[in-house]
Formats: sequence, C-alpha cells, structure tokens
Amino acid sequence: MRVLEASNQKDLKSIMQDIKVDPCGIKIMVPKGITRLVRMDSISNIAANILKQEMLSLGGDAAIARDALTGKTKKTDCLVMGSLAQLIRLNDKLNRQPFGLSNLAKDLSQALSNYQKNNFILNLGKHKLNLSQRTLIMGIANLTPDSFSGDGLYKLPADSCQLSATVDFVEKMADDGADIIDIGGESSRPGAKLLSIKEELSRVIPAIKSLAKKIKVPISIDTYKPEVASEALDNGAVIVNDITGLRNLKMAKLIAKYKAGVVIMHMKGNPRTMQINPEYESLIDEIIEFLDKAINRAQGAGINRERIIIDPGIGFGKTLEHNLEILKRLREFKVLGKPILAGPSRKSFIGKILKAQPQERLYGTLSACVLAVKNGANLVRVHDVKEVKQALKVLDTIEHI
Repeated sequence: MRVLEASNQKDLKSIMQDIKVDPCGIKIMVPKGITRLVRMDSISNIAANILKQEMLSLGGDAAIARDALTGKTKKTDCLVMGSLAQLIRLNDKLNRQPFGLSNLAKDLSQALSNYQKNNFILNLGKHKLNLSQRTLIMGIANLTPDSFSGDGLYKLPADSCQLSATVDFVEKMADDGADIIDIGGESSRPGAKLLSIKEELSRVIPAIKSLAKKIKVPISIDTYKPEVASEALDNGAVIVNDITGLRNLKMAKLIAKYKAGVVIMHMKGNPRTMQINPEYESLIDEIIEFLDKAINRAQGAGINRERIIIDPGIGFGKTLEHNLEILKRLREFKVLGKPILAGPSRKSFIGKILKAQPQERLYGTLSACVLAVKNGANLVRVHDVKEVKQALKVLDTIEHI
C-alpha cells in the first residue's frame, strides 16, 4: 500500500494510466482527484451563505467569517474547498443564482482557467518563445558601474574596448544557454541615484545595436523610461522589462506600437526608498492586485495579452520574510493567467540567510531558482546562466517525464 500525491491533472492522469484505467474513466475521474482552495474576497453575507450551502450539497465546503453566519457583518471573505469537478458543478449552479453570484461564477471560471494554464508562447516578431516545454532563462547584462551584484560591466571612462568586452560577455551568456538577454544601464539597487536619459542611452544603445547583429536570442531592455525603451526597440530590442509595472501609460502605448513583449514587475515605492521599512497588510493579495491592474492597463493600451510576462518583484520593496513568502506562494500568481518570471539571483535575502556577499551567493541562487520553478515560475532572471541552466535542466527533465 502506498500514499500518492498528485498536485496537477498531468500527474494524476499518469498514475491512472500506470494502473491501466480505461481512458474514458480517466477523463471522468481526474477532475475529482484534484483539490483546489479558492479564496473570494469581500462578498455579501447572503452570497457567502448560499455559496457554503451549495458547496456542502456537492460534498465540498466553504469557510466564511463567524460574523457572516450570525449576520453581524455585511460582507466576508470566503475560502471554497473542493475538487475541480465540484468547482465546475458549483460554477453551473452559481450561474442560475441571484445576489451577484452569476458574476462570481464568471470570475471563478476565469480564475480556474488561468490557474491551470501552462501553454504559453511569446510571439516577439522573428522570435517565438515556447514557455511550456522548459523553463526559460533571462541572462542579466548590467551596463552599470554600481550594480548591487558586483557584475557591472560599465566602467568610466567608456571606450570601444569596453563595448567589445560587453559583447563578448553577452555572447558567452547566449552560448551558455540564455534564452533572453536583459540589458540595463541604470542600477535599481536600494538607494540608487537617478540616471539621466542621455547617460542611460549612451550606456545601452551601442551594446544593443551591436548585439542585435551578433546574437540569435531576443534582447530585453531593462528600463522604466519610454525614451530609452524607444531607442532600444528601434535598435533591436524586442522586450521591455519595466520595474515600475507600466505606471507610465506612455510606456505601455510605446510597447504596443512596437508590438514588443513586456515584463510587468511589482515594486513598492522606488529604488531610492523601497527598502525603507516596506509594509503590507496582505503581501500576496496586494501584489496580485497591482499586477492585475497593470495587465489591464497594458491590454487597454493595445499590448497583446500573449506578450505579457509578470514578475512579483523579489527584492523590490520587500523584507527577507516577504521574499521568502513570495517564493513559497509563487504558484498563487498563476491566477493572473500570465507567465511568471522570478528574479532571486544574488539578492540580499540570500545573503542574509547565508551571510554571504553577492559573488558568494551562487548556491543560494540555484536553490531559490529551483524552488521558484517548482512553485510555478516559467522564467528566471539570473547572473550565472550556465550553472542555473544545468540545475533547471535536471528539474525540467524530472517534471516532464
């Protein structure tokens, strides 16, 4: 006798096939064997009590606030617990109910669909990235003199030799297995000073222009300035990595115009202030809400929904505990229906755990990247491409057997 665990439909289907269950039976039973917890925020007490009764009738349950049962409050959060089959049947029932439950049914259907989505393809002009076959790696090229990780490629005064060294560095990352190269000219480390547009352009554009002719992998520009993004996209970049999460609508419209991809990241505050006692009432909920609004802004500005990547912003306005919670609960961001990028590479939370300097955080980075992918990340942004590539190849091989 064995106790088995199947966290997704693919695993459960494989177990049933192993014991030679009839294919028709597998199709019927798989949804019954996958349990989901669905949290619904601030719904009316009437709706919550109906929801609980409906779930009980289906063999599941729903947890609501005690005061919602006694009528002391008008609204409550609700935790619905049941199998996929029960949730699908619940959805059918809610569609026929009043008190806003039909709208709740639409949200539930969308959330379940998003959560189960794994087949992501990014269409970036001549570049088409399939995120469903394996984890993709974004290699970091910091053209800065003050990178937190100590890997800044930019030194003063800049010259042609420096550009040549940058090109060689990036070509090696591509050879080591980077699927995307992310080039940034302004440091976003805590307390970093603002950089002028002119200076940022002088750092990144010569490199992008040269690399676009030499490497076959897509280039991303790490900037929040529309002026820099425009020049980068004109010279060969096809993705914009915006640490401000498209707070500037001009940036969103620009990305739509170029039909480029975008990484929408969450950051609390700005690089100069983000690590000054960051606080959240509900960390994951607040980040999801921010990213959801940013996705709507992006699509409203004309960015194709298949060109959007989300990043919860590890290390950007988060404490050690916040970063660990994000990595542990990363799968919850799947509810947004977008590929997830995680960037734990050499971050300070690893340094605090290991008491190690940035250049000594490789093994901690490997551990964090493997955990991030296991918990739902589709891409990782890293400094040490070759080492991370090897670690994730083992994980991906195990996950896809």
